[in-house]
Amino acid sequence: MTRLTVSRSLVAVLAVWAAVSVALALTTVGPTDNWGLFDGGGDLDVYRKGAWHVMSGVPLYELPVDKKLFYTYTPFSALLFIPLDLLPSVSDRHLFLAANLVVLTAVVVQCWRLVGYRVSVRLVGVSVLLALGCVFLEPVRTTLFFGQINLILMLLVLADAVGGTRSRVAGVGTGVAAGIKLTPLFFVLYFAVLRQWRVVAVAVSAFVTTLVIGFVLLPQDSRTYWGGTFLRSERIGDTLIHPSNQSLRGAMARISGDYPPTWLWLALAVPIVAASLWTALRLYRFGDRLLAVTLVGLTSAVVSPFSWTHHWVWVVPLIVWLVHRALNSWTWWLVPAGLFVAMGAWPHWFRGLRDPRIGFYLFPDTYVPDVMLRNSYVWLYAILLVACVAYTLRVGRRANVVDGQNLSVLSA
Repeated sequence: MTRLTVSRSLVAVLAVWAAVSVALALTTVGPTDNWGLFDGGGDLDVYRKGAWHVMSGVPLYELPVDKKLFYTYTPFSALLFIPLDLLPSVSDRHLFLAANLVVLTAVVVQCWRLVGYRVSVRLVGVSVLLALGCVFLEPVRTTLFFGQINLILMLLVLADAVGGTRSRVAGVGTGVAAGIKLTPLFFVLYFAVLRQWRVVAVAVSAFVTTLVIGFVLLPQDSRTYWGGTFLRSERIGDTLIHPSNQSLRGAMARISGDYPPTWLWLALAVPIVAASLWTALRLYRFGDRLLAVTLVGLTSAVVSPFSWTHHWVWVVPLIVWLVHRALNSWTWWLVPAGLFVAMGAWPHWFRGLRDPRIGFYLFPDTYVPDVMLRNSYVWLYAILLVACVAYTLRVGRRANVVDGQNLSVLSA
């Protein structure tokens, strides 16, 4: 590993970026009544109520646990949330917000490690600035506002990606993350494609362990959840067609105006998964480990039946990768700047609406056709996938040319 060169210009750019991001979050989104940064905690309340159900012996999945919200995570996860039930709701909201900011910084640090930099005081300082620069991104903002755990799950997966074949415990993070929320199971496919079989075995073992713990301590809830409740995506969101569902299936529903048949969704999702894993494998072989795992993370959000915008926190590693590229070429700074604008938590008010809409994807369809901004995350992913495929093909051709030249020299 090499040491990250921290120049004054880099610090200046990141400091300005962080200041703008925090200022925008506090002055534009912050003052809104229901969608600021500090007065949320809706999902955190669900976690706490789920823990209360477990502690009180009340069924976890039969009825909503908080207002109209169902508990959608695994029985094992409810056991982990028990400490939340022991804290006052106001205290745990502030503590969880602070913890998420620390986790966000740790995510950035792990991303730098995947690029090839070793941890240092300067790298941590740069990571703090970059983490603050991501606060205004809508996936991060909603994670902080709702008290979500997506940053924590992402950190667990990134730790395994950093450890790779060198660490005997690599895979534990992914398995535990999947034991809390099923989406991280997608990364087991990624490690299998890389032929990191020990990581795959450890991840599967850790996941199975969470199942066993759930069945031993919460047998009835486990039978209910794994008996079919986990397949009911309508428990996650009120409607598939809502623009907050930034998944392939949601985009198909909005474009067609109706729920797409499962076969059609799979006909598109399966090739996307195959293309992303093939591309991630090539990126990994070319030494681009961060971009590889980032592509897989964003793919998991796209192909999931229902993906809230806060599921898209894998945009943070993408930002880190883009900043890494910008270290050697100032023109690259235009790309993360554009992504910041496209995925920013911009509030906008429309006639007849009591609360502001936050994020371009929530523009009413009377202003912008559904096929455009309301599916913006899916389109951004499509651009990324095409760019990554083109990048790997170009690098592959360049490597073949070099190998051919070397062979000619040797044969001469």
